[in-house]
Amino acid sequence: MNMKNSNVAPWAKFRSEMLSSFPSPFRGEKDSLAEGIDEAIRELDKLKPEMEGGAAFLGTNPALTIDFDNVKKSVLGPKMKSSKEVIKDVIKLFEGLPNWGHPLTMNNVNPQGNTAAIVAAILSEVFAPNILEGEYAWNIHQAELESGGILANLAGWEAENAGCVYTYGGSGCWTYHLKYALTRVLPDSRYKGIRTDAKVICSQQAHYTMLNSTDWMGLGMDNIIRIKTDVDTNAMDMRHLEEVLKDCRTKKIPVASVVCTMATTDASAFDPVEEVRDLIEKYPNPQGYGKTLLYCDSVIGWSWIVFKNYNFKTNLLGFSDEVLPYLEKNYNAIKGIFYADAFGVDFHKTGFSPYISSTFVYKNAKEFESLLSRGVPAYLQPRSPYNPLNYTLEVSRAATGSMAGWATLKFFGHEGFQSVLGGILENKVYLQKQIACYPELVCVNPSDYGLVTLVRIYPEGSNARLQFHNELGDPAYRRKLIEHNKLTQAVGDTLFNWFRSGKTINGKCTPYLSFSTGFRAAEYNRELKDKEAVIYAIKIFPLNVSITPEVMDHVLLCVIAARDEVKKNALQCV
Repeated sequence: MNMKNSNVAPWAKFRSEMLSSFPSPFRGEKDSLAEGIDEAIRELDKLKPEMEGGAAFLGTNPALTIDFDNVKKSVLGPKMKSSKEVIKDVIKLFEGLPNWGHPLTMNNVNPQGNTAAIVAAILSEVFAPNILEGEYAWNIHQAELESGGILANLAGWEAENAGCVYTYGGSGCWTYHLKYALTRVLPDSRYKGIRTDAKVICSQQAHYTMLNSTDWMGLGMDNIIRIKTDVDTNAMDMRHLEEVLKDCRTKKIPVASVVCTMATTDASAFDPVEEVRDLIEKYPNPQGYGKTLLYCDSVIGWSWIVFKNYNFKTNLLGFSDEVLPYLEKNYNAIKGIFYADAFGVDFHKTGFSPYISSTFVYKNAKEFESLLSRGVPAYLQPRSPYNPLNYTLEVSRAATGSMAGWATLKFFGHEGFQSVLGGILENKVYLQKQIACYPELVCVNPSDYGLVTLVRIYPEGSNARLQFHNELGDPAYRRKLIEHNKLTQAVGDTLFNWFRSGKTINGKCTPYLSFSTGFRAAEYNRELKDKEAVIYAIKIFPLNVSITPEVMDHVLLCVIAARDEVKKNALQCV
């Protein structure tokens, strides 16, 4: 087909129409992107409740409307749609989605992203910098490089010798640490594969992603050794850890890594990193293997390092006397990451940024990057000194995470982080005081200083504190423990159903909460041989900046109301 004919061909007509739905590459032209974003934001805004008392989901229909039986039968349409039509279809999918910024949204570590981070992430999608190497990222690489420097400085490391890689969540951080560890300890594994059952050691409280990483990396889930945790602090038991390290040393079994959990999702447990480092040095790997890696899974707890320079005596931000010990204890717990070889950060958790903005931060950039180096493919030409595709798991890496995380660091600074985190704890302290006013409620994590409050609920007329004490420590109360676990789960399910249906209590909608099906084991079940002798609890994560003490009061009223509803339904079934 010659050019003259091609000008009137149908494909040319469609191509011309499509062109107007791509962002303009030139200044001053009418830009469909700007119009599309503006219209989409306006339509999304219509899905928000008009009043503060509205339901904590978007839109008016809380139902799950996906036709799971037939959705995969969809086929590609024969005709083009306009981008406006498609955007309308997109908006429809947000109907019923949790409204993360709503003051009644207090579920599992899901804060709303800040505006600077959201805009930074969106802008990175317009021109799509690929941060695999300098040519396709150019100055955008500053976001990753500077993030690494800031986080290393906060950890007390020599920032110029450290580095970071933005990756696909906390699981990505875990996987990076494991690859780093295996390459360091089993140097032949990069070419010959893993032929030695090296061990990964972590606490009983460690995140389940340990299973993902050991499985996908080919080490195998059976090579995880889980260390008992202290019954009071939920931190790693150092005596048990020493026994395991000593045994591995005696049997000439290499330890790839020891993972310190720095603020678990539910129990907010911090492992003592400095003590772990001392034990790793005391029991090195047998001759012929590399040095054990110490990794801190700090994707939740990392943000407490922003209190590095805070003067807790002068207390310039004016935190209450009840909250100050929380802040100081959390900082003293997290500052142990100084002794780690690497740590993980989730900006989309306690960094108040959009998904996915996680980064794996390493102390010795020269070691990490050289151990994992692969060389540059022939079809890529390095155009800058920074080309992480040589050692990263991902090759194509969008800049959305690095831009969101970096923008958050720039926006918040020390004072912003300190104010937001301290404000959450002010609400937590208030909530715990209110829980104490209800004899049938008990806070089951009073000794931790994290962001979450875990509440266990008992039948009306119960002495919750005494009952929980007995269930936690006395195997004679195992039956009651299980009975009240079922009650807690029923309350959690009821609250979720009420949240979804927009049910109101005293004129206000029901909050969106989570519940834990075993945030810790009973004291007599430290080996976790009894899957039922664990503690269930309602989980309240008040991370939104819009949450107030009045909201905390309403939450407890809803919990009690849900308990009463469960009892009423049980009586009706008898």
